[in-house]
Amino acid sequence: MTPELVVHGAVWTEKVLFVYPNEFIYWSLQIVMYPYMTGLVAGAFVLSSLYHVFGQRDLKEIAKFSLVFSACLLPVALMPLLLHLQHPLRGIQVMFTPHFTSAIAAFGIVFSTYAVVVLTEIWFVYREFFVEQAIALKGREGISCRFKYLLYTLLTLGAWDISEEAVAVDKKAVKIIAAIGIPVAGFLHGYAGFIFGSVKANALWMSPLMPVIFIMSALVSGIALCMLTYIVIMEWRKFKAGRAGKDHETVLSIKGAEIELMTKTTRYLIFFLVSAIALELLDMIFRGYTAMKSWDILRSVMFH
Repeated sequence: MTPELVVHGAVWTEKVLFVYPNEFIYWSLQIVMYPYMTGLVAGAFVLSSLYHVFGQRDLKEIAKFSLVFSACLLPVALMPLLLHLQHPLRGIQVMFTPHFTSAIAAFGIVFSTYAVVVLTEIWFVYREFFVEQAIALKGREGISCRFKYLLYTLLTLGAWDISEEAVAVDKKAVKIIAAIGIPVAGFLHGYAGFIFGSVKANALWMSPLMPVIFIMSALVSGIALCMLTYIVIMEWRKFKAGRAGKDHETVLSIKGAEIELMTKTTRYLIFFLVSAIALELLDMIFRGYTAMKSWDILRSVMFH
């Protein structure tokens, strides 16, 4: 027997013409982007729920924006994992055959449930707008107008009633769906924290607080990016209206990012940021005080 066959280490792991399954599979930046993208989705949804569920009237303008913002990021949350696996055609199997026997396979159930909740809430929020646009475009000439008319007609789903009673029912439905969506959004990102927290090879991650830390960090990143995008879009709309040469009253009617709205949103952002940092410190202090087996490794990683 040659010495190379009995040596444990780099020489022993050298293979010729074959490799073992899952050998030399390294986590890359895409694995980091996966919880970040799901955090953006959950954080933006919770921001919209602050108005729809908890009645924070000051957040009305950004609430609708953050709801659509969350829906737009929803398909993007799947992309980091697909890019990391380098086999995107097989990724759809998680959505078609979801089950709870695997943490990753359960993602199909969690993701599909959240998608249904978000899309349903968006439809109730914008149903009146869809009907109004379809009525306004009816009978107009031009390919663009006809296409928009067919699109808005399809989005109404046959519900053309926009009376006060119907709109009141829509608002009540939005409140109920948003209340259901808050724990679903929390579970979506807490589920990612559960996967990372169950990795025994990384002592820093293996903690029962990891799902809660993930949820708090999701609220921070989601609200922060939603605020930044909202400021850019609203200010660009106002700037574009001024460049188009519209009258002064029209330009003034187009509101930019109001300082009062940004200040109120920033308060929630700071609250969740302080909560996330406090949970991280609590976890570190507990590990150091109890002198767990992993503390020697963590201490060398953090301080050396």
